[in-house]
Amino acid sequence: MPKSTVKLRQPESYPESRLPPGVQRLTRPKPFGRAVELAFLRWEKRDLAATERFWRDFGMHPVSVSADRITARGIGTAPCIAVAERSAVSRFVGPAFRMSDDTDLNRYIDRFGATWLSKQQIPGGGRGVELFDPSGRSVWLVQGQQHVEALPMRPPMTLTNTAQHAPRVNRTVRTPIEPASIVRLGHVVFQTVDFATMAAWYMTVLGVIPTDVQYLADGSPNLAFCRLDLGQAPADHHTLVLVGGIEEKYEHSAYEVIDLDALGQGQQVLRAQGHSHMWGIGRHLLGSQLFDYWRDPDGFELEHYTDGDLFTADFETAYSPLDFGGIWAWGADAPASMKPRKTLRNVLKVLRLVQRKAIAPARLKLIETALGAPARPWL
Repeated sequence: MPKSTVKLRQPESYPESRLPPGVQRLTRPKPFGRAVELAFLRWEKRDLAATERFWRDFGMHPVSVSADRITARGIGTAPCIAVAERSAVSRFVGPAFRMSDDTDLNRYIDRFGATWLSKQQIPGGGRGVELFDPSGRSVWLVQGQQHVEALPMRPPMTLTNTAQHAPRVNRTVRTPIEPASIVRLGHVVFQTVDFATMAAWYMTVLGVIPTDVQYLADGSPNLAFCRLDLGQAPADHHTLVLVGGIEEKYEHSAYEVIDLDALGQGQQVLRAQGHSHMWGIGRHLLGSQLFDYWRDPDGFELEHYTDGDLFTADFETAYSPLDFGGIWAWGADAPASMKPRKTLRNVLKVLRLVQRKAIAPARLKLIETALGAPARPWL
């Protein structure tokens, strides 16, 4: 087909109050408490030296480094955004969320079997509990961390010249080539076999609100971009993303940088240091972030982003059909590693899921159809 006859389109989107027939709402259960920040992520790493090098080049600032543990922060006021402990095998351990002061952590002990953490376990101190989500992943809920003074950073580039408005006159754009200044940890994405159960659990435990929900051809939700409930204070489009799939898996985590130039100059540094680039620069569709994805020395995905959407708690949830085109608005095509692949490993994984009746074959087919179609037919 000649390129001139291809119809370019954006995916459909519907507010929850006006859903098409057959589309199911993602029911939001009554929350036990309210998360107000994704505090930090916990890792086990085989090579701490390689991890430290990557974190520095990526724009984190290690504040405590020993033979067995690294703690790193951004340039914002959070005392920590990442912790790695030495282990024989590298793996993602789990997230830690900062809960509102009026959240009663004792309730999680009674309802979810949570156990108290020691003050020494929590970077920045305070108190917290550990519980486990339906996949067995460790989740920490913390309160009372001592925030720290922000590190120096250059002013963000806010003077953008357009054809209609050009405020930058007799001035140039000359940003330094340096690691992208990470202000804070923004979000984390998990794949899960039982989407409905996992979504209900995190909405109950954290009080997160679905901002965008994507559904399969039968109308059932299979992906949720969830934001924090900060009342009338603006919250990121998503802090937690859950997507239904064939395994329980960390997909990626994302870190906010100060502006687009930090994103671009940070890419130069990471390329120069020989790190593995994955995808970007582009702009996401759901959330609108400008993004750039990288792999750490163990192959885990980490994202730089800037210029994301913000919403208050009363903003209505939107729904759209699940397809691969919903991932990004523009930029290079998503890498093959992000798309479902019929490898022997995945085929065996699916067979085991079906044998255990962990997921219905019909649902697997719906997921395959949704994510298997070309995201950009005109590319």
